[in-house]
Amino acid sequence: MPRWWNRLFGDRGERLAVRHLKKSGLKIIARNYRNRFGEIDIIALDGQTIVFVEVKTRKSNAVGSPLEAVDESKQSKVIQVAQAYLKERRLYEYSVRFDVIGIVWNESEKESKPDLTHVRHAFTG
Repeated sequence: MPRWWNRLFGDRGERLAVRHLKKSGLKIIARNYRNRFGEIDIIALDGQTIVFVEVKTRKSNAVGSPLEAVDESKQSKVIQVAQAYLKERRLYEYSVRFDVIGIVWNESEKESKPDLTHVRHAFTG
């Protein structure tokens, strides 16, 4: 698949994740936040907790689950971006949580609904 197609597919998954988070009572602060260290897909507020959310969308589990794609290296990058975000905005009074949302969206099946898994406290920073 061309890179732009993967980006569109990933964006579709992120939109689904945003809807899920809003239904769960979280307030979305930012999407696709970038700084010199990298990118975080979604930043949300859950009460007095800032939640940094990594979203992985796949068409199947053939090459592993989307959750498995958030390995130690990816976690380290997300933590680094999150630390810079908190420092630049001086958000020291908030607690922090790292969540991962994995979505399997098998579009080859008619009427297929995506399978969304939300792991709260997926890793620590």
